[in-house]
Parts: sequence; structure tokens; C-alpha cells
Amino acid sequence: MRLPKAIKDNLYFLLAETKSQVASLRVFLETGSPSVAHRILDRRGYTYNLKMRIYDSCNVTLQRAPKGDTDLYSLRAAETIASDLERLSDICHDCVRLIGALTHHNYLKNLPNLALLNKISSGIDMIETALNDDDTQLALKIGDIEGKLDQAYARLFALHIKQLCKTKQTEQTITSLFVAHRIEAMGDVMRDISESIISAKLGKPMRIDRFRSLDAALTDLGLIGAEVQTLAQTNSGSGVAAISLAHGDANGYAGIFKDGTKNKLNNERESVENWHEIFPGLAPRILSYNTHGKNASLLIEHLPGLTFEQALLQKNDKTLARALKCLTQTLNAVWSETKRSQGVPARHTQQLGKRLGDVIAIHPEFEAIGGEVCGAQIKSLEQLLDGAHKVEKANPAPFSVYIHGDFNLDNIIFDDDTRQIRFIDLHRSCYMDYVQDIAVFMVSNYRLQVLDQTTRCRICAIATEFHDFAAEFAAKNADPTFELRLGLGLARSFISSTRFILDKTLAKNMFLRGVYILERIQGVTPKTAQSFRLPIQELFA
Repeated sequence: MRLPKAIKDNLYFLLAETKSQVASLRVFLETGSPSVAHRILDRRGYTYNLKMRIYDSCNVTLQRAPKGDTDLYSLRAAETIASDLERLSDICHDCVRLIGALTHHNYLKNLPNLALLNKISSGIDMIETALNDDDTQLALKIGDIEGKLDQAYARLFALHIKQLCKTKQTEQTITSLFVAHRIEAMGDVMRDISESIISAKLGKPMRIDRFRSLDAALTDLGLIGAEVQTLAQTNSGSGVAAISLAHGDANGYAGIFKDGTKNKLNNERESVENWHEIFPGLAPRILSYNTHGKNASLLIEHLPGLTFEQALLQKNDKTLARALKCLTQTLNAVWSETKRSQGVPARHTQQLGKRLGDVIAIHPEFEAIGGEVCGAQIKSLEQLLDGAHKVEKANPAPFSVYIHGDFNLDNIIFDDDTRQIRFIDLHRSCYMDYVQDIAVFMVSNYRLQVLDQTTRCRICAIATEFHDFAAEFAAKNADPTFELRLGLGLARSFISSTRFILDKTLAKNMFLRGVYILERIQGVTPKTAQSFRLPIQELFA
């Protein structure tokens, strides 16, 4: 890491102090010596002072150094590592306090807690070398200590449970278990230190599991040394990065790297493969897939072009018109090709019911709907959902098609050169009622947080034209309750999307539109279901 001498020196002093604390804890576990215990507890102030010196030096460096002449990630790593080393010292103090009340310290050295400390000591020895050499492989070894401690602690836990069943020294056994648990927590700290070293080396935040996944994906394609640019962190916790062959050249992207839970990414891989079979050419190619424990990674083909959101916001009406025309033609082809006679319900009211808690957590004022106004009863949101649910059950979809499943604007790619639409982020693709995608697309237009009147008019126009296209498809395919089911989908998307919106005005506008639609649906009967209509232009104005 590229650090000023003052920071580096204090970091090494803190490493030496932490190593001394861990060594003293080992001696204390072996001997129970009061003097060793006091030595550990008395050094806490020195550890804190060293950490604060590093903090202060990092702040001074940021303030005084010319712009662009500081290694921000190295400074950030130095601060994080300083805090982590203090945490290791704090754990040593905790262990001393736990043991302090015991009268028979000799019992502790007969249980194998010392083996855990040996792993921590070896890890601390590696930190200085890893910092000096920016050695990511050594950093990985430091991080691996966490897994080894977890396994060792699991064995110790079982051993302590057996001891509790047959020993009279219950207090000592329980204390020893607590000490083992605190030492096991040191493994988490070592993992954090490992990730800080790797992040400083790469110049971007990087978790160990993500680094291993990325390394495996690049190795599969022979792209060692490629530029990695973070693009996004999704709401579901996945990371998205671009792999570039040439520094700063967007056209040089070799692929898009995604990492996250194995379940989600495996679903996306299977969905992409399904798209290739069902409708070739829409989904990107999968270049690499790797799993690591509960996590997985995908390296997928980079698709050139603009997202539909970019096309909408760049204020080029001709490009936007071509994008919408291409999108509707593509959807018409997909829906017609994949249409099945068996309907699959979207269950909009159930979807909204599951997300309502998250909505209220962000916007507690939405819970106040309902009650009585001037003698008139106003239904609560739960009552509106109950009524809408009955209407939804009575009006099932007449057929199903293969849908995207997360049809937001940024998951649609338009290549203006080839006049081609492509889809990304396909982990929710399945056969379902097509109004699911229609509602998500329309509301993802409305929820864009732009205020200028020109753009809001474009948003309304896009939503209206897209609705008209979908309504025409419904008419041609004998779907008389399309508008009613779309209303259910729009209500769900308007209300549930507010959990991602902190702007109170926009969130309120979306919520009230959703409530308005639910109120309209309350009066639907079997005789009026097919004639149900919504004022689309007014809803999206």
C-alpha cells in the first residue's frame, strides 16, 4: 500500500502491539498470572492512541495532498486495519475479564483454546508482509483464517458440551467456551483485514468471496490483468462490474461480472439458458459461471447500446421513438411465440401484501389510510387489498407467456446501430401473465426522479403508448380482462416501489395513484370486469 511514512510507522507499531497482546493472552491462558492480566488491560490506552494517530494522519494527508496525488483506498484501508487491530486487542481484554473471576485457572490450559490463538498469531505475522508487498495471495491466506477458526471452534464447542455433561467444574467449562467464542470472533477481524488489503491493492472495495469469484472468471477467459469497473450494487445484494480490456474504453468491455447468492445467480443462469432456447438472440451469452460455498458469480456478455432509461433521459426523441418501436415489436414477437393456453396468475395483491411492511417502514405515514371522514367510511389499505384480492381471483389470466420478470427500464438494452433490443438481469424470468412486465415497465417510467416538465411529458407519452400497444395485443388475443389485471399490477407496482423512493412528494404521488386504482377495483363485478378502464394519461401525468 502507498502510505506516508508516519501512517505506515504507526500501523507497524500497532501491529507489534496487537501481536504482543495476543501473545500475552496466550501466556495468561497457560498461567493465569495476575501480572500478565494487568499488562493486557493496562495497554488498552496505547492501542487506542496508535489508532487515533493513524486516523489523524490519514485526515491530514487527505487535506494537504494535491488532488489526485493520494491513494484514497490505501488510506481507507489503513484506517480500517487500525480499527480491526484495536478490535483484536479489545477481544484480548474481554477474555481477561471473563477469566478474571475464576479461582482455578489451571483448568483452562487443559482445554485447547490455545490452538485458536496460534492461528491468529500466524495471521498477524503475515499482515506486515502483505501490506509491504501488496500481496493479494498472502491477504487471501489471512482471510482463510476465519474458516479455520470456525471449524476449530465447532470442534471445541462439541468438546465443551461433552465436558459439561461429566464435569463438576461447570463455571470453568462455560467460561472456557465463552473465551473460545471470543477468540473465534478474531477470525472475522482477520477476514476484514484481508479484504482491506485486497481493496487497497485493486483500488476498489472488494470482498474475499467476490475476489475469488472474479479471479476464477477472469482466469477462465484468460483475461488476467483486465480492468474492473464497479457498475452497481443491486437491491438484492449482488454486485455488478464491467470487465474492460482497455483502460477507460467502454467499447473494450469483455463482459459484465455479477456476483451474489448462489440461488439467485443460478436462477439467472438457468433463465438465460431458457431464453436462448425459447427466443434466441434476446439474452446475453454466459461466458463463465463459478460457485464458492453459498455464493456464485457470472461473467456474461457485454451488450452494446443504451438502457431504455438512458434513451428516455437523453432527450433525443428520434432515438427514443426507435427504441420504443423496437421494444414493442420484440415483445409482440416474444409473447406471440411463447403464448400458452394455460394461464399463470401474477398474484399482484399477494406480492403487494408481502412488500407492504417494507413500504410502511420507509413511509409510516402511509399506514394512516382508512377511518371515517364526515360520516363516510374510508377503507384501510388492508381492506382495499382484501377486496382487490377477491376481484383478482375471479378474473384469472386467459393465457401465459414467457416474461422478463423484472422489466425495469435499466434491464432493457437498445442498440440503435443494429435496431435490436436485448434483455439483462433475467433471474425472475418465467411463464406468467404478461401484465406483470407491462405494469413494472410503466411504473418504472413514472418513478424516475426527474422533475423537469419536458421529461415528465416524455414519461407520460411512453407509458401511454406502451399501454396502447399492450391493449391492442390483448384485443387481438381475446383477453377481455386485460385492463382490470393491469390495474392490479399498476397498483402493486406504484405502492411497492415507494420503498425505494425517499422523495416524499414522489412517493406520495405514487402511493395515492396505487390507492386510487385499488378503490376503483372495489366496485368491479362479474358484469363490469370486462369494461373496466383506467385513465392512463392522468395516472402518468
